[in-house]
Amino acid sequence: MNTIEDIKSKSDEELVGAIVETNDTLLFEVLYDRYATLVYNKCYGFARDEDEAKDLTQDVFLKLFVKLASFKGKSKFSTWLYAFTYNHCVNYVTRNTAKKIQKQSVDYKDVENVSDSEIEDKEFLNMRVDKLKKAMELISPDEKMILLLKYQDYLTIKEIVSVLGIGESAVKMRIKRAKDKLIQVYSEY
Repeated sequence: MNTIEDIKSKSDEELVGAIVETNDTLLFEVLYDRYATLVYNKCYGFARDEDEAKDLTQDVFLKLFVKLASFKGKSKFSTWLYAFTYNHCVNYVTRNTAKKIQKQSVDYKDVENVSDSEIEDKEFLNMRVDKLKKAMELISPDEKMILLLKYQDYLTIKEIVSVLGIGESAVKMRIKRAKDKLIQVYSEY
């Protein structure tokens, strides 16, 4: 029989495997304890209201318990959970604003113009924080999500590829387009 210390010392992936195998809610509580604050903070970033963020966090974990078997271990569990949380929050924002967000397709002619080096746009890095927060609220949830993954959560391009399930050139193009849109909104604000 596993002691609580044994359970808490398991890796995320081992814990997920055990939860899927047994449907043990006590094991799930350990996973919840590890990630509840992180998920809440991500939800709060979208909802901007403590009660809504708490509700969203609860929703994420309820859905997570049901969907845990779909975690295949192709990425770290925390990366997969990021994607799960972001997708839930984007859907929430989309539903509540009654806005349909069109998925941006990549024009492969444009991909040639994206350099592989991570040369940051000086204008992008010098934005004022208060004005930047307001501009972030005015871009689409998809644009906000990819910028937060890259610049707040510091995920690499490869990790974002894993989270979003799209190609590397598509990730680079979406980041570029989201940055361009943010700069445009920021300068007009």
